[in-house]
Amino acid sequence: MLALFGPLAAGGAPGGETAMADLVLYNGKITTLDPKKPEVTAIAIRNGLVLDTGTDKEIMRLADSKTQLVDLDGKRVIPGLNDSHTHLIRGGLNYNMELRWENVPSLADALRMLKEQADRTPAPQWVRVVGGWSEFQFSERRMPTLDEINKAAPDTPVFVLHLYSHALLNRAALKAAGIDRNTPNPPGGVIEKNAKGEPTGMLIAKPSAMILYSTLAKGPKLPLQEQINSTRHFMREMNRLGITSVIDAGGGGQNYPDDYAVVQKLHDDEQLTVRIAYNLFAQKAGSELSDYERWVAMTEPGAGDDMLRMNGGGENLTWSAADFENFLEPRPDLAPTMEKELEPIVELLAEKAWPFRIHATYDESIDRFLTVFERVNGKTPFKTRFIIDHAETISERNIERIKALGGGIATQHRMAFQGEYFVDRYGADAAKTTPPIAKMLAMDLPVGAGTDATRVASYDPWTALYWLTTGKTVGGLSLYDRENILDRATALRLWTQGSAWFSGEDDVKGSLAPGQYADLAVLSQDYFHVSDAAIRQLVSQLTVVDGKIVYAAGPFGKLDPPLPPASPDWSPVNREPSPAMRQASAVAHGQQPGPVARACHEGCANACALHGHRHQIAWNSPIPARDPRDFWGVLGCSCFAI
Repeated sequence: MLALFGPLAAGGAPGGETAMADLVLYNGKITTLDPKKPEVTAIAIRNGLVLDTGTDKEIMRLADSKTQLVDLDGKRVIPGLNDSHTHLIRGGLNYNMELRWENVPSLADALRMLKEQADRTPAPQWVRVVGGWSEFQFSERRMPTLDEINKAAPDTPVFVLHLYSHALLNRAALKAAGIDRNTPNPPGGVIEKNAKGEPTGMLIAKPSAMILYSTLAKGPKLPLQEQINSTRHFMREMNRLGITSVIDAGGGGQNYPDDYAVVQKLHDDEQLTVRIAYNLFAQKAGSELSDYERWVAMTEPGAGDDMLRMNGGGENLTWSAADFENFLEPRPDLAPTMEKELEPIVELLAEKAWPFRIHATYDESIDRFLTVFERVNGKTPFKTRFIIDHAETISERNIERIKALGGGIATQHRMAFQGEYFVDRYGADAAKTTPPIAKMLAMDLPVGAGTDATRVASYDPWTALYWLTTGKTVGGLSLYDRENILDRATALRLWTQGSAWFSGEDDVKGSLAPGQYADLAVLSQDYFHVSDAAIRQLVSQLTVVDGKIVYAAGPFGKLDPPLPPASPDWSPVNREPSPAMRQASAVAHGQQPGPVARACHEGCANACALHGHRHQIAWNSPIPARDPRDFWGVLGCSCFAI
C-alpha cells in the first residue's frame, strides 16, 4: 500500500528541467475540480502547492530519490473541505472538556456516557455537552429529563446545551452557576422555576441565546497549555473529517486579540493543521462601534499569512441586529434602533475596505440589513465582499439585492438539526426552501457551505453533505422537493471552491490545480458511489494541508504524525470516541454509527465495540485489570479476546 522511499522513475517534465515533487500520491481516483483535468490518478506536490496532476506515468516523472510516494490503492481523493462558517477558535479552547453526543444512537447511550464522564471529572470542573446533537437522532426520539441528568450526575455540575434553544443544568450546576430562587430572568431569557419558586435546571432562550452561553462561561476554563493541547486535538478531529480550512466567525466572549493567542501560538510553532481565516465579532452591546474603531487601527484584512489570516468584521456587527435561530420560539422582531446602530459600523468598514459578515436567519431581518447596506453603498461604494450568514428564509428579491451589492451567502446545515421544529412552527411547505440554495446558485450568487459548529450544529461536514444531497434531517425527516436538493458534485463544490470566495482565496484554494494550495483528503469510501446513508459515515484516511500529511489512519496509519494525549487526563477525548471515530468504526464493521470505543490517537485502525481500544489508559495509569473493557482495550483488542 505504501511506498515511502525513492521514485519509480526520475527526471524532469518534457520541455526542460523541472523541480521535483516533495510528495506524490498515485494510483487513486482524484477529483480535482479543475475543469482542465477533472479526474486524474496522481498528483505531485511541492512547497505546499500542487505541482501537477495527471496519470501515474506522467506524475512519476516528477519524483526523485527525495520524493515521498504514497500508493492510494484506488481510493477517492477530494480537495480539502473548507467550512465557511464555524467557530474553531472558541471550540478549540474547550474541545477537551466537552462530551460530544453526535452520532450516538440512543438516549440510553448518551446518559451512560454522561454518567461515566461525571464519575471521572474532578471538582470543580463541569461536564459539558455542548451542541451538535438532536433528540431526533435517538431511538427514543426524546430529550433527556432533568431527573435523568440528576440521577446520572448527582454531584458533578452538568451543562447540557440543546441547540441555541435551551440548556439543562443539574442541581450541582445550578449551585456552581449561582442560580437560585432569587436569580432574576436576564433580558431575552427565562430561568424556569417550579411551583415553589425553585429553579428546575431549565434555561430557555426566549429568544436570546445570551442566557445559554453566559451561563456556560461560568464554568472553569482550561489553563493555557491545556487550551493549546485542546486546540490541537480539535484540529486533528477536523483533519480526520477531511477539513483543511475554516473561516472562524468569531463568537460571544471571543475577544480579540486575547482569545486568539492560542491559535497564534500554534501558528508560530508551525503546529496549525487547519488553515484559519478569522472574523472579529463585536462583543459588548452599546460598544460595538468602539470595538471596530479600535480594531481597524490594530489590524487589516489579510493580515497574517495563508495559514492564519484576518478576514474582516462580523458575524456580529451590533447586538441589536441579532435574530436568533431558535425555531422553538417565534421569530424575533429586531429593535427599532437597529438601523441607527448598524449604519455607522457598516460605514466604517466600507471606508476601510473591510469585508464583513452578518448573522441573518430570517428574510425580514435581511430586508432591513440590505436597506442599510444599500444606503451606505450609495455614499461609500463597497470595495470588497460582504456575507449574509445562514439566510434560512431569504426571498428571491433579497437574493437579487445581495448579488447587486456584490455579496454572497454562507449556508449551514442547521436545518438538519432543527428541521422538525421549523416544520412544526411554519409548516412543511415553508420548509421546502430553507435555505433556497438551488435558487441562489441558479441566480449565480456566491454560495459557501459550512456548519455553524460547535454549538448549534455538529462540526461534521459529512452530515452537512448528507443534508445537502438528500434533504433529510439527522432524524430522517425529508424537508425538500427535488429542486432544492443538490447533486453530490455541486455540494462538494460548495464545500471547497464555494467557501474559498468567502475568505477571498478562490484564486488559490478549492481545487487541485497546479499552483493551488496542496490541501486534500483521501476518503474511507468513494463519496460519488456510496449510498446516501453511507455519506454520513465518510472520514478521511489521509489528510494533507500545505503539502504536509497532518492525519493518517487505516492503510496509511504509519504516516500519522504523533500527537500528545489529550489533557487534562480526565478529558472525554481520552475515553470516548469522537464523532469521526464513531463513523470510522461503523464503516469498518458495516454498521450504522453507534457507540464504539475510542481509537488509538496514533492512527491505529483497530477498534472493538465490545472491549474498547484505549491505549491512553496504559499511558496515564496502570492497566485496569479489574475492568474487562479497559483491560482488553489497553492491549489493543480488535477483537482477539472473543
